[in-house]
Amino acid sequence: MRGLKGRNVIVTGGGGAIGGAICHRFAGYGARVGVFDKNLEAATRVADAIRRSGEGVAEPVGVDITSYAAVKDAVELFAREVGPADILVNNAGWDRFANFVDTTPDLWETLIAINLKGPLNLHHATLPSMIERGWGRVINIASDAGRVGSSQEAVYSACKGGIIAFTKTVARETARRGVTLNAVCPGPTDTPLLAQVAGESERGQKVRAALVNAIPMKRVGQPEDIPGAVCFLASDDAAFITGQTISVSGGLTMAG
Repeated sequence: MRGLKGRNVIVTGGGGAIGGAICHRFAGYGARVGVFDKNLEAATRVADAIRRSGEGVAEPVGVDITSYAAVKDAVELFAREVGPADILVNNAGWDRFANFVDTTPDLWETLIAINLKGPLNLHHATLPSMIERGWGRVINIASDAGRVGSSQEAVYSACKGGIIAFTKTVARETARRGVTLNAVCPGPTDTPLLAQVAGESERGQKVRAALVNAIPMKRVGQPEDIPGAVCFLASDDAAFITGQTISVSGGLTMAG
C-alpha cells in the first residue's frame, strides 16, 4: 500500500495474536514498528521474528498502557530509538465474559483502565507530535460489541463504544491538521481470548458453533484478517477517510 514505507508505527498489544499480525504486515510494507506490550517477552518474540524474516525494523517495548507516565516514557523511548510515531494502532485489549449483574466494581475498573483509559493515554502521548508535523494516522481497534452490544460483555462493550465515539470526535478536531483517526471493529476472532470462552469443552464447542452459524461467511475470523483494513487506513490510499468505523467480521454485523 502507498505511503507506509519508512513510517514509524506503534502497535499496542503487539505481542498478541492480532497485534502480532498487524506488526508483521506493517513491517512487510517497509514501516518501522514499535511492538508495545505489557508482556515484554511476547513483544520481543514478535520483534525478533520480524527481524529474522527480513521484513524490516521492529523494536519491542514493554509498557503498561494503563499508566500515563509509563506510556509517555515508552513513546519517548520509541522516538529516541526509532523516530516519532507517524502511525498509532491502539490494539491492546482485554475482557472477561460474565453477565453484568455478576461482575464487580473492581472488574469494571480493570476493563475501563485497559480498554478505554489505555488508548486515551496513547492518544495524548502521540497526537501532539503528529499535529506539529502535520501528518498522522490513528487506527483504534474497537469491536462490533461496541456497535451493537454483546451478551456477557457489558462493560467491554461500553468501553469499545466509547472508543468509537472518541475516534469520531478527535477525528473532527485533527482533520485540518493532517491527522486522521478511524476505527476497525473485529468480530469473533480466533485468539486466546476466544479460546477462553470457546475451548475444547462441550459447552465451548457449542459457543463456537453458534458463533460460526451467526456469521454469514460461516467461520470465525483469523488474526491475519485484521491487518489489511488497518494498513489501508494508515496508507495514503485512505488519506481522505477519517472518523469512520469498519467492521471486519465476515458480515456478522452490517450496522449503518
